[in-house]
Amino acid sequence: MKKFLLDTVKFFLFLWGGIGPSYIKKNLNFKIGSKGHLFTRVREIPQFKNINILFVGSSRAYRGFDTRIYLKQNLACFNLGSSSQTPLQTEILLKRYLNSLNPKIVIYEVGPDIFEGDGVESSLDLIANDKIDYESFRMAGEINNIKTYNAILYSSIRLSFNLDKNFKEKSPNRGETYIHGGYVETKLKFNDEIDDFENSMIEMNPNQVFHFERIVKSLLEKNIQVILVQAPIAKNRYSSYSNMAEIDNYFSKYQTYWNFNEILSLSDSIHFSDSHHLNQNGDKLFNEKLIDLLIKNEIINPNE
Repeated sequence: MKKFLLDTVKFFLFLWGGIGPSYIKKNLNFKIGSKGHLFTRVREIPQFKNINILFVGSSRAYRGFDTRIYLKQNLACFNLGSSSQTPLQTEILLKRYLNSLNPKIVIYEVGPDIFEGDGVESSLDLIANDKIDYESFRMAGEINNIKTYNAILYSSIRLSFNLDKNFKEKSPNRGETYIHGGYVETKLKFNDEIDDFENSMIEMNPNQVFHFERIVKSLLEKNIQVILVQAPIAKNRYSSYSNMAEIDNYFSKYQTYWNFNEILSLSDSIHFSDSHHLNQNGDKLFNEKLIDLLIKNEIINPNE
């Protein structure tokens, strides 16, 4: 009887999340193993202790902060970025893993467009590829979206039957290669989004601002230095935002903030893979300049 019930549940899951028709899978977006490689990343964390730098943020973090460049400066790093990671998910990941990683510095990628979001997309990634705990349910209740509720129910059932115990994330995955330590190297491509973007204003979600401010306060209380970084995006996209001065003023209130759109002069076609992300050419320049600023501001000492 027990085996029959187990097989019935497995069949239901297979139908719901796998081959079932769309009306059965409506509002269920669940993908274990993501383009951001979060599944692999969080399972690597026990290998990293007492690091120098922890990177957090969206895909511009895990595709932008190349940990190999920092290792050349004898800096132990881990990249905890994830796809569309909003401050709501950043806070959860830090609650789970900050003490284990024990960084001296947190470099937080703060692309303001990410602050506009409701966090649904990143919640689905987190639910499918990390643990299910109290924070997961709290996040689902806060987001209050049927897709997040369905994902957490589906994932909880899968975990209860240990259905993913043998899962291994593929790398390379769609031209993206996971690098030990959290960075994702993408196959070199060049941005072809050359048309001008329609002018718009960044309107940051008050709930995301709340979580962001709580994150910064918590890190500073733990005597962890916080560096806020706006990673470069293509000039034609960046110039379309009409209130970047206001955004800069907001982030500048918090300890150290560097907007690399104003610091680096990059080519939209040579240094970017699309209007949102640097390619490998751009990554190299970005990280080298970031390290240079960290040294000049005596935040790191390469001689130690």
